[in-house]
Amino acid sequence: MISIFILSIFYASFILYFINKFTDSLCTQKDIPEERQPGVFQTINILITILLVSSYVKIVFT
Repeated sequence: MISIFILSIFYASFILYFINKFTDSLCTQKDIPEERQPGVFQTINILITILLVSSYVKIVFT
């Protein structure tokens, strides 16, 4: 059980890092203004975190 938790933490960190990297590329490519970028990052990070937590819960309780 603890190994699944630790593995999930590493997996989530990896996913969030690359999603943020892709979001930065998107903001640069689409010329999104600097004042809107924190909102874009926050929204995407919250949605990805919800997906990762729901995946973890599904794995643990199934």
